[in-house]
Amino acid sequence: MTECALEDDPNLRRLLDALPSPVRRVYASLIRPEARWVRLPLGVVLIAGGIFSFLPVLGIWMLPLGALLIGEDIPPVRRATLHLLGWLMAWWDRRRAPRREAEQQPGSMDWSD
Repeated sequence: MTECALEDDPNLRRLLDALPSPVRRVYASLIRPEARWVRLPLGVVLIAGGIFSFLPVLGIWMLPLGALLIGEDIPPVRRATLHLLGWLMAWWDRRRAPRREAEQQPGSMDWSD
């Protein structure tokens, strides 16, 4: 995905901003056009590892990461992945909204200590 396309998707930008800086640097190096020969096999390996998530060390977290990498080169995968990312971000915001509202209300201090 080019830098312009990255800026066009606020959900991906938000996700990358939440990641530690070393992870962001690795992602930035993997989305460069010349890294295609590393990106595609790595994406396939991550997706395969996600399918075998019942094994130790491998996990379901590998599926979306592999899809993000493969989506850089295959537009339908990119659209589906970014659509799912948008849905997940909206779900996360809805889930956290009641907690944020409770934290912002005056007089809602917990004195249970």
